Amino acid sequence: MPTSLKVTFTGVGDAALAARLELPEGAEPRAYAIFAHCFTCGKDAVAASRIARALTDHGIAVLRFDFTGLGQSGGDFGNTGFSSNVDDLVAAADYLRAEHAGPSLLVGHSLGGAAVLAARHRIPEVRAVAVIGAPADPSHIAHLLGDVRDTIEREGEATVTLGGREFCVRRSLLADIANQPQAERIRGLKAALLVMHAPQDETVGIDNARQIFDTARHPKSFVALDGADHLLSRRPDAEYAASVLAAWAGRYLPEPEAAPVPAPTVPLAADVPVGDTVTVAETGTGTGGLQQLITVGRHRMLADEPVPIGDDTGPNPYSLLLAALGACTSMTLRMYATRKNLPLEKVTVSVRHDRIHAEDCAECETTAGFVDRIDRTIQLDGPLTDAQRTRLMEIADKCPVHRTLTSETVIRTELA
Repeated sequence: MPTSLKVTFTGVGDAALAARLELPEGAEPRAYAIFAHCFTCGKDAVAASRIARALTDHGIAVLRFDFTGLGQSGGDFGNTGFSSNVDDLVAAADYLRAEHAGPSLLVGHSLGGAAVLAARHRIPEVRAVAVIGAPADPSHIAHLLGDVRDTIEREGEATVTLGGREFCVRRSLLADIANQPQAERIRGLKAALLVMHAPQDETVGIDNARQIFDTARHPKSFVALDGADHLLSRRPDAEYAASVLAAWAGRYLPEPEAAPVPAPTVPLAADVPVGDTVTVAETGTGTGGLQQLITVGRHRMLADEPVPIGDDTGPNPYSLLLAALGACTSMTLRMYATRKNLPLEKVTVSVRHDRIHAEDCAECETTAGFVDRIDRTIQLDGPLTDAQRTRLMEIADKCPVHRTLTSETVIRTELA
């Protein structure tokens, strides 16, 4: 059985948020995920618990929590809104990053789906996002308020009965959901997207799934949950959604760790040539003989391919290329900030490579076939002004590796 731990972390307004961390049985997680529940639901809803358990069967740890003012979490629901839910998601990611590892997967149900689409841009580690019965825009929930909405607009707040429970809803929530750039967020998601929706959903119509899917860029997938209701209250529907989601996510998350392969004999430092030349040589070990020994001056490292092609004893060639861009970007920003005495405390650069349809690339000159795209997300920590952050983002494009990748490069090859 997977391990289920009760944890707490700090959310909006310093509220203590109650959470449960589901961990795979007997092994280190291959990745971490966050599950965001539906409007006024909770972390222990049927869909949340069953999807979390299904993901742990695939080696993925899942953090599910109650948003501020709901379930066992602290805070006042009346003071919350869509933006605070997004802030809570970012706080959940911060907790995972500090205690374990940043989340690679976000899963959201109903309004939680809209929230994970909005939060993805603030969580750089995310590779994949899955939404279930999600509205295309957060303002969709206004219709749940019915005639009470007029009272809220007029008097500033009102008590609303949702799912058999009473909640205080304030005018600030209406203003918040009316001013969300959701289409822009979906279009620039920069992560694989899975849209799951029941054609018979009477709470959030199927047209919302079409809008999300049409707005998003590849890679994207759609799965119809035929016969299910909005809350996935029937066990077979929840289990089907969970199994499909877990299988889909595995395509975009890190491969499970392979058994360790003995490291090759490494030459002594005195035998390693010193200079700018990088030497790559086969080690003759591992599956298919793909393991490589990389020598750069005094430094040595391994390169490999993931299982089952190789043994995953080192980064693959594309990962090394992305690492070069990320390291160069971070170093360039640090040197600039030091020279200009900017209060930059820490730089974190996440880089990802994809091959996408040319028609989905608005900034590409190529219009047919596929193009290579590198997505780079930069997190700048410290009390920087907006102008300083803007300038640092401009400087990022001036790092030497970035210039090499985006300029005309000639590779000359000769037989040794």
